[in-house]
Amino acid sequence: MRKPVVAGAFYAGTESSLRRQIEDCFRHALGPGALPGPAGRAEQRILGLVSPHAGYMYSGPVAAHGFFGLASQGKPGTVVVLGLNHSGLGADVALSRQDSWQTPLGEVELDKELGQSIIAASKVAQWDDLAHSAEHSIEVQVPFLQYLYGSTVRLVAISMLRQDLGTSRELGQALAAALKGKDALIIASSDFSHYEPQSSASRKDHLALEAILEQSPERLEKTVRSQAISMCGPGPVMAMLTACKGLGVEQARLLCYATSGDITGDYSRVVGYASVAVTARRP
Repeated sequence: MRKPVVAGAFYAGTESSLRRQIEDCFRHALGPGALPGPAGRAEQRILGLVSPHAGYMYSGPVAAHGFFGLASQGKPGTVVVLGLNHSGLGADVALSRQDSWQTPLGEVELDKELGQSIIAASKVAQWDDLAHSAEHSIEVQVPFLQYLYGSTVRLVAISMLRQDLGTSRELGQALAAALKGKDALIIASSDFSHYEPQSSASRKDHLALEAILEQSPERLEKTVRSQAISMCGPGPVMAMLTACKGLGVEQARLLCYATSGDITGDYSRVVGYASVAVTARRP
């Protein structure tokens, strides 16, 4: 079992306090403004999300928009979470092979059968838990999933050290092949600009968001490079967009954009956060 590494830091460290913190994110002025309701028959099915991974006190309300949308469509069979590798440890594209991941809300089982299917379809992915040992970008998504679905949801955790377009596209194609016909969701964990003035961060981030809303990994890679955008997870986003395109995506919608300055009031050096839903029409 993988123990949490940022509980008590990026998010609250006890079950009761974490539930309250997540509910505060949903109710926050920058969040959806209400707790998620019961599942219904949504016309559009969310195939992919872009979700931030800073501490909940900074990015939680923005992240809550994506999970609020998920609540309306019922529990997916498996959630694939793509995160970047901040530590530099482990393999270039690494799937966790633990039996489960733990947070203060309980344990989530890993779908190792689906993980093996992804590895079999990919030239770059492999089992490696070292890459996950000190990483938070995937972990911070898990309590939100547990809040919505309990501990019955299953997880595939993929950490990306290499984030070039070729690696991201190859992984995305493997995901599309492995997930075809399955009830799965792909979350790409990424923050946007880091430690820039609000005006500069917002301008650059919306250029990146335009590429994401066009569902163009190629344009996103070019924009991030040419504009020197300090987005920390372009690889997960490009892989998610590639996979969703192979699974029949119809549109991408920006649910929320904000910065750390909108929380702290300090707009001199902000970090940008966005929640984006990639959807397809239900059959």
